[in-house]
Amino acid sequence: MDQLTATLKKIEKQNYRAYQQIKGQYDFSDFIFHIDYVQADPYASASRVRAIRPWSVTGLQWLTEQSPAYQIAARDFIARQFAQLAKQEPSVSIALTGQTVLDSTAVLFTEQGIELRFRINLPAEGRSVLGKKADNLLTFHLPKYIRRATLERELDKDALIHHCQVIEDQEHMRNKLDELGLVAFVGNGSVLPRIAGNCDLPMKEAIEFKAPKSQQVTIETPNQGPVTGLGIKKGITLVVGGGFHGKSTLLTAIERSIYNHIPGDGRETIVSNQAAMKIRAEDGRCVHNLNLSNYINHLPMDKDTADFSTQDASGSTSQAAWLQESIEAGARALLIDEDTSATNFMIRDERMQALVSKGDEPITPLVDRIGQLRDELDVSTIIVMGGSGDYLDVADTVIQMHDYQAVDVTEKAKQVIQQHPTERHNECETPLATFRPRSINCAALQKILADGKFRVSAKGVDSLRFGKEFTDLNALEQLESSSEVNAIGWLWFQLAQQPGWSTNPAKDIDAILASDWSANMPNQGDLAKPRTLDVMAALNRMRKTQFKPAR
Repeated sequence: MDQLTATLKKIEKQNYRAYQQIKGQYDFSDFIFHIDYVQADPYASASRVRAIRPWSVTGLQWLTEQSPAYQIAARDFIARQFAQLAKQEPSVSIALTGQTVLDSTAVLFTEQGIELRFRINLPAEGRSVLGKKADNLLTFHLPKYIRRATLERELDKDALIHHCQVIEDQEHMRNKLDELGLVAFVGNGSVLPRIAGNCDLPMKEAIEFKAPKSQQVTIETPNQGPVTGLGIKKGITLVVGGGFHGKSTLLTAIERSIYNHIPGDGRETIVSNQAAMKIRAEDGRCVHNLNLSNYINHLPMDKDTADFSTQDASGSTSQAAWLQESIEAGARALLIDEDTSATNFMIRDERMQALVSKGDEPITPLVDRIGQLRDELDVSTIIVMGGSGDYLDVADTVIQMHDYQAVDVTEKAKQVIQQHPTERHNECETPLATFRPRSINCAALQKILADGKFRVSAKGVDSLRFGKEFTDLNALEQLESSSEVNAIGWLWFQLAQQPGWSTNPAKDIDAILASDWSANMPNQGDLAKPRTLDVMAALNRMRKTQFKPAR
């Protein structure tokens, strides 16, 4: 520490680049402080630092004996406590993940102890070093934040335990879904609506969710005991109802509950299969060497749909592509909202079939394939549907949302089918085909990376820079944090190190994530473990990615 103080005093009022001299490791007696990266100027990305505090001085070593979910939650709690302590210093920031708890690198539990990773904007006057101010920050204020955030007696232990137990229970419930034949579970008393479209906080005085008795399931949890709520079974579930009654709100809660939520969020007893993928139409996106023949055939000018590529997909083509890509990457459930879907991909009613013959329509609508996805591939679907009754014929369960409450109308739907039988024809001309995964050119990824000076960085959750390429991720609604996007970029980085072609990139990503994934990443605190589904969905959207179909 004395060496750090001496250096900072020496470079007082020098050019900002003099801060480069403080890069290194410093002993603060009860923690080791690492300055890994020093910003080049006051307007560059903030400096990256780490503090490693031995277990012996924290009183928190008991956390290492808890379940993996409990430990992830404890790390999240410590990160939030550090952020709260450091909020009086706007130059200090640690990556947080909003209302969710992710496996993040902001705080790690290692053999050496608790490791905090965060950023600091080193003080300046214009482009001159303010060494004395930096010394006050780094050797006086910062150690207090580090010590208080990692010392048991300084933390609210009851709040810590509650935080961890809530997360542990959610993970336990999610792990029970397959055993119970469910794709999602929505606990009674949950608060589904959010304050606003740009705010993830729960709406005050919102109507609490209550499951219909016929669809109620009870799951035992290790900490809070039995939890009762709506069990959404595997298969095809329709969510119907009038406008503004909560259909999309329910689907949004389900799609966000691939993650665990913090206490007080309102979604602490909502869990979804982690391999559930929200898909939608996405005009203008790219598609790479994908076999779309299950959904699109006999295009004009004999364009091949068994090896389909485009840099400007239509709404229906993009949604068909996303569905096929998701299955290729391992999706077990599809989440679809009619409002964001391509109508001609979802349905062709009897009148349109009469007007435009099947020979003139290249699209096989989802309504005619969805039962095959369930029966042959064991892929479930939850669809918000307000405009087409033809999906009633294929649905296993129909839930009506009325005044933000769920009503089981499955039997009523069967009566409607009998009273109003459909006259549309199934347009499947071929059996549902399964395809091997496409291969990806890792050498091409490496070239993109090298041409862009090996830069990898997220721009919020909407864009990822990889080398010289920027990939638009705006449609990936299930991405929660820019830390996930950063991690996706670094997973691509690892994929790019492989020689030649990867014959199954999703499997390769799975293998990296199944190991000690953060050990293979840079020493950065703004990384969070993503799903393979999201890594591949992002990769499919990079316009210069090179795939080739499996033969």
